[in-house]
Amino acid sequence: MDIKSTDSKYIAATYARFPVAVTGGKGSLVWDDEGNEYIDMSSGIAVNPFGIADDDWIDAVTEQLGRVQHMSNLYYTEPCAALAEQLCQRTGMSKVFFSNSGAEANECAIKVARKYAAERKGSDYHIIITLKNSFHGRTITTLAATGQDVFHTDFTPLTDGFVYATANDIDDVRRLVSENKCAAIMLEVVQGEGGVMPLDADFVSAVAKLADENDILLICDEVQIGNGRSGMLYGYMNYGITPDIVSTAKGLAGGLPLGATLMGDKVRDVLTAGSHGSTFGGNPVCCAAALNVLERLDGELLRSVKQKSKYIFDNLTGAKGIVSVSGLGLMIGIKTEKDASTVISECMKRGVLAIKAKDKVRLLPALNIPMEHLERAVEVIKSVCSE
Repeated sequence: MDIKSTDSKYIAATYARFPVAVTGGKGSLVWDDEGNEYIDMSSGIAVNPFGIADDDWIDAVTEQLGRVQHMSNLYYTEPCAALAEQLCQRTGMSKVFFSNSGAEANECAIKVARKYAAERKGSDYHIIITLKNSFHGRTITTLAATGQDVFHTDFTPLTDGFVYATANDIDDVRRLVSENKCAAIMLEVVQGEGGVMPLDADFVSAVAKLADENDILLICDEVQIGNGRSGMLYGYMNYGITPDIVSTAKGLAGGLPLGATLMGDKVRDVLTAGSHGSTFGGNPVCCAAALNVLERLDGELLRSVKQKSKYIFDNLTGAKGIVSVSGLGLMIGIKTEKDASTVISECMKRGVLAIKAKDKVRLLPALNIPMEHLERAVEVIKSVCSE
C-alpha cells in the first residue's frame, strides 16, 4: 500500500500531516515506511507515557483481552472499579466517571458543574469562566469553553454559557465572577495548545480561593499535563491546590482511548443513574492499560521526569537561536528565532520528531525516554536553531 496517497484519497483532510508514515517503533524510537529511524519527542501528543510497544503495557492489555474486551456499563468489571479506586486514592478525589477522550472528560466536568449549581442556586447559575488562550476540546461545547477565537471559526453558534478571563489576571476573574451567575472556573495549569504557558502560582492560588469563597466549582483540565507529565501525578499538585473536578485523558491509558472525570467530595453525588453515560467509557481493556500506567507513575519515575525537564531547560535556555523555553516537566515549548515549522522540518530530516504549539516547537517525549535519546534530540534541536 502507498500509505500516504491512500490516506489522502480516503481520510478527511483535517490533519496537516508530516510526510512520515510510521510503521513501527520501540520505546522512544520509531521507523517509517522508507526505513528511516526517528527519536520521538511527541509521544502521540502526550499519549504514550512509556513510548511505543512497551512490553509491560502490552502484557496488561493482552491479558485483559483474553478475559473480556468489553461489557456494557450496566454490569460491573474489575479493571474499571480498580482504576477508579486507584485514581481516588492517589488524588483524594471521591468518584470517577470514565469516557473516551479529553473532550468528553471536559463535557462531563461541565455537566457536573451546571447540575451542581442548578441544584444549589438555580438553573440561571450556569456560566463557566475559562481563560483566554485555553483549549478544552473540539466538540461544540468544549470549543465554546476554549478561549481562542481561531478554533471557533466556521462552527458558530457555539454552546452558550462561557466567558473568558485573561490568564494571570485575578482582577479580571473577579470582575467576571461579579458580573455573571457562575457555576465554575475551568483552567489548565499549563496552557498546552496555547503555547505551553504555565500559569503563575499566585494566580492559581487566588483563583482557588475566589472559587471557594463564592461556592464556585474549580475545574482543572489535566488532559495534557496530567498523568505524570508535569513531574507530579497531576499538574495542579505542583500548585498546592485541590480542585473540585479534574478531567484527564491522553496518557492515562498509554495509547488506548480513555478519559476520566474525577469528582471531589462536594460533587461526588451530583451524577445519578441516567444523568450521564458512555458506551465505551470504562472499557475493561482501556482500564487495564491505565492501571498498568498508573502503578508505574511512582516517585522514582516522577523524579526522573523533573530531572529530564531540568536537562532540557538547562541546555536549551539561552542557546543560540532560541528565544525562550517554557513549560513544566516534560511538556515544553521552545520559542525559536527561526519559524517553528522550519525547525521542526529540519529536525525531522535529522531524525527527531517534534510538533508545534502556536509559534513554538513543542516537546512531549515519553516520560521514560532514555537519556541517550534525549541528549541526542536536544543536540539536534540546538544545531538546527543555531545554523
